[in-house]
Amino acid sequence: MNALYPFHLAFFVRDLDEARGFYGGVLGFTEGRSTERWVDFDCLGHQLSLHLKPGMQVSAQAGQVDGEAVPMPHFGIVLDMPKWHGLAKSVRAAGVSFVVEPHVRFAGQPGEQSTMFFLDPSGNALEFKGLAALNQLFAR
Repeated sequence: MNALYPFHLAFFVRDLDEARGFYGGVLGFTEGRSTERWVDFDCLGHQLSLHLKPGMQVSAQAGQVDGEAVPMPHFGIVLDMPKWHGLAKSVRAAGVSFVVEPHVRFAGQPGEQSTMFFLDPSGNALEFKGLAALNQLFAR
C-alpha cells in the first residue's frame, strides 16, 4: 500500500455548535482552527472543514451496493475492526440512528468488509468501513 496523504474535505452544516457536539463529542474528532463561520476537525489524520449554512438541506438520494440502498453522496474512513466496533458502539450509545445498520458486506469475497451508514445532524451521510486486513481494501 502506498503512503497515505491526508485529504481535505469541506462541506456545509446547519449549526456549528451542533456539528461540534457530533464530530467532537460523538465521533471523538479533535477540533482545530475555527471562526464564527467554519470549524476544522482532525478526522483520524484528515482535515474536515465544516462551513456554516443555516437552513441547509441535503438531497436524499441513494445508490445500490451489494443489493442495498446507500445514501449518496457520503464519505467516511476505513478502520481496523477493533476501531470500527468501538465506533459502532459509541454511535449507538449516543442515540444516533443508522441509515444502514452495522453489518458485513461481501462476506467470503475479496474485500470483505463491515460497514455502517448514519447521518450527521445536518443530514450529511457518513460511511465507516471496517476491514480485518487493511491491505484488502482494493482487493478484486
